[in-house]
Amino acid sequence: MSVQRRRRWPAALAAVAIAGAGGGALLAKRDANGRMGLSWAGRSARLARMGAKVGGTYASTAARKTFASAQRRDELDREREFRTAEQVAEELGQMKGALMKLGQMASYLDDGLPEPLRLALAQLQSDAPPMSTELARSTVEAELDGSIEELFVEFDDEPIAAASIGQVHRAIIRDADGSERAVAVKVQYPGVGEAIASDLRNADMLGVLLKQSFGGLDPSEMVDEIKIRLADEVDYELEAKNQQMFADYFRDHPFVRIPEVVADYSTKRVLTTELADGHRWAEMMEWGQEARDRVGEIIFRFVFRSLYRFGAFNGDPHPGNYLFHDDGTVTFLDFGLVKHFTRDELTMFGSMVKAAVVDFDSVEFRRIVEEAGMLLPEAPADTEAVGEYFSLFYDTVREDREMTWTREYANSVVRHTFDRSSPISQYATVPRAFVFIQRINLGLYALLGELGATGNYRRIAAELWPFVDATASTELGRAEADWLERTT
Repeated sequence: MSVQRRRRWPAALAAVAIAGAGGGALLAKRDANGRMGLSWAGRSARLARMGAKVGGTYASTAARKTFASAQRRDELDREREFRTAEQVAEELGQMKGALMKLGQMASYLDDGLPEPLRLALAQLQSDAPPMSTELARSTVEAELDGSIEELFVEFDDEPIAAASIGQVHRAIIRDADGSERAVAVKVQYPGVGEAIASDLRNADMLGVLLKQSFGGLDPSEMVDEIKIRLADEVDYELEAKNQQMFADYFRDHPFVRIPEVVADYSTKRVLTTELADGHRWAEMMEWGQEARDRVGEIIFRFVFRSLYRFGAFNGDPHPGNYLFHDDGTVTFLDFGLVKHFTRDELTMFGSMVKAAVVDFDSVEFRRIVEEAGMLLPEAPADTEAVGEYFSLFYDTVREDREMTWTREYANSVVRHTFDRSSPISQYATVPRAFVFIQRINLGLYALLGELGATGNYRRIAAELWPFVDATASTELGRAEADWLERTT
């Protein structure tokens, strides 16, 4: 399955600049030390300046191309793309908050971006300019009510990761029994909560971005849900609760690791967990295909085991949130963007899958999507066509056969999700309950496509569906079945 590559970043980038310069929201900027301060002018001007830089790059390139040879014009185009990529990634990396989060999402969801820009944005997945040492230390000391020297046996001033909300430092603490323990201390950028709240207060900014990039989409309910979840992400007390919930559920799992939370060293703006060391995504991608197939199956199992058995989803699937270990296990990080589903919602999700890929009942499938609010009741559309339109996400689990995930398939799902050219799309929407189910599909499929993961995903999925009694089909499946028997 393949899609036509389209270079449409300049339109989306223009939308960023327009929204920032004229949106009217109270936005925030980051000072030289990394502190976020409330300033509409500073943050908006930065967006406008980014747009102006890129516009200037395009204009200067156009002028230089006027009398250039065909080969030289191609060289100038590539040079322009790299300069544009550097400008955008640098600005979003400095701004933190919601806009940097959008840059992270774009880097792995949209293969239609020019490759230099996608690679530059990929740096935002696990690496961004950190705050100053003094500010990081003062934040930890204020939150934990003590000096760094009193609180920690050791504290590494150099962060091991810096992203959109905060940065992470290695440290060693002394437990009550006198033993020492290595931990990861995540420190939130001061003022980033206000920055995100201010960014997201202007729903038009996100809406314009989505519309510019994906045609006629009406993103209102999607934007509302994203605003709520990103606002949750700055509450480290909530993140600690979510992470410990996942750690408790997956304790002693054969291939999923979740670091335990250190509650005594955690507050609303500082989150301390057990330290996890491992290989990052880029290193893992250098491994052989068999190892990447295993990684793909583990991530797939983690997502749908969490969803169907635990009723929750870690809603930020991107390469910076995983660590890979030589023993074949995977550590899952960052539980700030967790969505909890109701029992009724989970039943509805399962009923849709059952109708679409187990029973092949298009009439029942249509009834469910209408009841769920995804399709207007009695829309003038053929029932079989409705089934085809809504069930693209299930293509990889329809047939009992080995298949390989591809980036082309992942991108076709992205295009389909936001494409409003189909007649059926005029009667379709994305209810709030489905916003993060879409996020599961888009993020997970992008990762599996990059891995080129191969396997019989119909059989793997059947093990995880609550409405099918399936036996384990792989080595990982058998290990997980043994774990479930011991723990339930």
